[in-house]
Amino acid sequence: MDNGSSNKKRSRQQTISSGVARKLSDFTMPRSVLKLVPIAIIIGILGALVALVLMDLIALITNLLYYQHFSLTLSSPRGNTLGWLAVLIPMGGGLIVGLMAYFGSERIRGHGIPEAMETILVGGSKVEPILTVLKPVASAISIGTGGPFGAEGPIILTGGALGSVFAQFLNLTAIERRSLLVAGAVAGMSAVFGTPIAAVILGMELLLFEWKPRSFIPAAIASIVADAIRHVFVNWGWMMPEPLFPVHKIVALSNTGLLDAALLGIICGGMAWLLTKAVYGAEDLFRKLPIHWMWWPIIGGVIVGVGGVIEPHALGVGYDTIADELAGNLTVTVLISIFAIKLVIWAIALGSGTSGDILAPILMMGAAVGGLLGLYFPGKIPGEWALLGMAGALAGVMRSPFTSIVFAVELTHSTDLFLPLLITVTLAHLISVLTLKRSILTEKVARRGFHVLREYAVEPLDVLFAEDVMSTSVLTLNTGMLMTDVKAIILSKPEMRWQRLLPVVTPDGVVLGVISWQDIMAKSLQGDLSGTVDDFMIKDVVTSFPEESLRAVADRMAVKQVGVLPVVDRFEKGRLRGFITQFELLAARDRILQEERKRERILRMWPVSGNGFSRFFSSAEHIQDNNDT
Repeated sequence: MDNGSSNKKRSRQQTISSGVARKLSDFTMPRSVLKLVPIAIIIGILGALVALVLMDLIALITNLLYYQHFSLTLSSPRGNTLGWLAVLIPMGGGLIVGLMAYFGSERIRGHGIPEAMETILVGGSKVEPILTVLKPVASAISIGTGGPFGAEGPIILTGGALGSVFAQFLNLTAIERRSLLVAGAVAGMSAVFGTPIAAVILGMELLLFEWKPRSFIPAAIASIVADAIRHVFVNWGWMMPEPLFPVHKIVALSNTGLLDAALLGIICGGMAWLLTKAVYGAEDLFRKLPIHWMWWPIIGGVIVGVGGVIEPHALGVGYDTIADELAGNLTVTVLISIFAIKLVIWAIALGSGTSGDILAPILMMGAAVGGLLGLYFPGKIPGEWALLGMAGALAGVMRSPFTSIVFAVELTHSTDLFLPLLITVTLAHLISVLTLKRSILTEKVARRGFHVLREYAVEPLDVLFAEDVMSTSVLTLNTGMLMTDVKAIILSKPEMRWQRLLPVVTPDGVVLGVISWQDIMAKSLQGDLSGTVDDFMIKDVVTSFPEESLRAVADRMAVKQVGVLPVVDRFEKGRLRGFITQFELLAARDRILQEERKRERILRMWPVSGNGFSRFFSSAEHIQDNNDT
């Protein structure tokens, strides 16, 4: 009878748990996300306009200083005829940026994305309003005076600052501010490049630190709106057409070509190591200088100017140079020169602390390496390999593989190299994560004392229930019990001190209240143990249910500031089912550790006599890897 009753109760509880599990959703989607939709639309519009203004500023400064005429058409400094006088232009730009950083805000220094990461991780997604003005102006001066940067990083930070400042005027949570900050960032990128999908994926891979509808939807809406605004200005002739880098029809690679794509991926992974070490090596050298950091950008400007005289293709945003690389219009000598000079002046300029970017330079150097190898790889079509090199370099340096693939496709509208792209990007990403602890982005954040973990995984607390880990061996106190008897019980069972709370229950096991183990001992020391448990117990008990997720339990513990919860039956008037503490919550993590570390051989191959074949037999052999544990 007892076993039958127990089985019935267990079956009923399983039915209850099954019903609760079926009511849970795949995604957490609070309705408060809906109020972010109209805000995301506004931020998408503003982000596109900010991008337009920044590109116009860059074009205006470049045309005035290098060609001495007023124009808002983006031009490359590489066609100037100033000779060695051109060295003075990036020097002047470095001086102005240094002064702006010193008297305005030091946060305008750097390439934008690490600053956005830091703001999200430790700043509550609250950006200083002054950055919405200083950052784009400083970036326009730095790039317009020949700085070897693209406008993407500054636009990402400026768009993010715009979204954050807008959100700060509203009554929003830090998570909601983060969603709008990233919405502004991806809007700026979408407006500049015309890559709305890659912009959203970049936001997911680099800035949101989660994959949830509450973050994805505002970012996607802002990116869509910004791209739509871009199309309007393209039709009016105020922005660059789409695709930004058109390429000729590409023929799918052969099997040999796929092997070469793998080789290119390995090379791009090594290049990621080189670029990262170069930038932070230059930064470390500048830190050793006996002068204030305000003057460093002038020194960087000298190197940029000299490098620009030697190889003019390395100056400015370089969109026209990237287009030439993808079209296969550059010679071997020029490609080598572009890679070498661009690497030196870009690393030194970024290391000097000026306002710059990494996206466009990475694309240019990656395309140069791919184009060089393409002269020897199958088909000898440098343009195809330049595209693969561009994506591989981006994946290795920024460690954003999906962004790299989609970005390359949206920039060129070429859809014939998906498999080679996947091969190159995957291997570049693999080599990068094996050889570098941190990417070029997260290294900057780490040097400021913060750690960025960019791995997304399902939290075990979200997939396990309280009944999966709760302790069922619980020491209880009957209602009406004398406190002196309670003291005797707890002294006789020291092994139960892990419980910390002693539930007071009715004969049917219904929880009436709890008494703290520590309070009992304190009362004992005071000689105040007269009365019964009903006189001492706490009646307002925080409880949980067996079918609740551990995430809900952990959240309740945090809100109520308690470390232990009785688990009671939801349908039996609060009947005690077990206890759950922080240690039981750790059991959920332990399950993941077991999956990661415990090695076991499930099947074995046994030779069969008389033939050369083998059969699979199930085996109970489990092999624990002591090194992992």
